[in-house]
Amino acid sequence: MPYSFASSPSHPLPYGFAGSSLPACGRQGPYLRAGALPLLLSRPEHWGTVLPFSLHQGDALSVLSGLPDDCVDSVITDPPYNSGGRTAKERTSRSARQKYTSADASHELPDFTGENMDQRSYGFWLTQIMTEAHRLTKTGGTALLFTDWRQLPITTDAIQAAGWLWRGVLAWHKPQARPQKGRFTQNCEFIVWASNGPIDASRNPVYLPGLYSASQPSGKHRQHITQKPVSVMRELVKICPAQGTVLDFCAGSGSTGVAALLEGRDFIGVEKTEHYAKIAEQRLLQTMQQALTQDDVVLSA
Repeated sequence: MPYSFASSPSHPLPYGFAGSSLPACGRQGPYLRAGALPLLLSRPEHWGTVLPFSLHQGDALSVLSGLPDDCVDSVITDPPYNSGGRTAKERTSRSARQKYTSADASHELPDFTGENMDQRSYGFWLTQIMTEAHRLTKTGGTALLFTDWRQLPITTDAIQAAGWLWRGVLAWHKPQARPQKGRFTQNCEFIVWASNGPIDASRNPVYLPGLYSASQPSGKHRQHITQKPVSVMRELVKICPAQGTVLDFCAGSGSTGVAALLEGRDFIGVEKTEHYAKIAEQRLLQTMQQALTQDDVVLSA
């Protein structure tokens, strides 16, 4: 099937829509909708090539409801933890930036929404969206959800209520976490993982560790309040079979997508905050432009 093209004043180069299992739908602004595979390359000789990602700016439940069944192999995402707060005032009065950055931080990263739910509401929301993600995931596909120690129990409840088979918990160790006098250092976050039914190990014969250690990006490399290190994400996306598709419905600044592309996987990302969606778009395109050679592309007939 030949590719068709669309362009906009803000992005004068064409975007390519492939005849694949993902529907090629309309787009708004610089973001694509419902599975369109984008093209944004600097040289005309590459026009007509397909890039293996799509990025959607909007509400995750709304976007996911428009995607077809069985279109992804792995769901790997870092949802808002809605963590901390012993009282209703603490829960509702603190922004994400106040929760997850130190008072002396030199950066001014924008806040993101969805951080003020109580635990019961968070569990309900996560069950809803993981039920939708379960529909999108092929049999034998996997899901990986970041969480912290406070929300670990409700996260394992929600993923099972959504129909997934809970497989275990991985740990991400942060070497530069601040010590706490008279207490144990809270230097780990957790990754709940599950599958959509039985796993066919012959389809993706990998041996992956259960512990990952890397510091959160800092300085000019930190582009999101809760940004995860690409080195960790590159290891996690290996649970997705080679040339498979990874979905991240809380894409943030796009680290999961960058890792997926670097490891030869396709990527579908959803991000609600416009500021971070723009950053994710830039990072994904930069990743592709750096990795792309003439031999990596398939020109349309």
